[in-house]
Amino acid sequence: MTLAKKIVLLLMAAGMLLAVFLESVPAQSQEMKHDMGAMATDNPSTDAYKAAMDKMHTDMMAIEYSGNADVDFARSMIPHHQAAIDMAKVQLANGKDPEMRKLAEAVITAQEAEIKQMQAWLAAHPVE
Repeated sequence: MTLAKKIVLLLMAAGMLLAVFLESVPAQSQEMKHDMGAMATDNPSTDAYKAAMDKMHTDMMAIEYSGNADVDFARSMIPHHQAAIDMAKVQLANGKDPEMRKLAEAVITAQEAEIKQMQAWLAAHPVE
């Protein structure tokens, strides 16, 4: 397994853990969590990363679960992968390190291919 694939898998796992953690936050702190995410910084890349994560969480929370683990996995992973693409684009727009830029490009390529694969699978496996 290449270093890029290992890093992508680690990023995916970290994102999933973050999503699980945020789901476990008590209901009364939901408003505070959203306020914190909406706070702007003086750093465009930080704001863009926060926006990508906020969009992912919104899109993941809007998923209509079917009870079919395969369908629900694909539906959940699409916005997760899209967030990885969005964050990689932020890196390309703001990052300077050649190794990280190359990794961001690899993330975009891999995640776009996997989104297409999951969308095709969902189209071929309609929920009954």
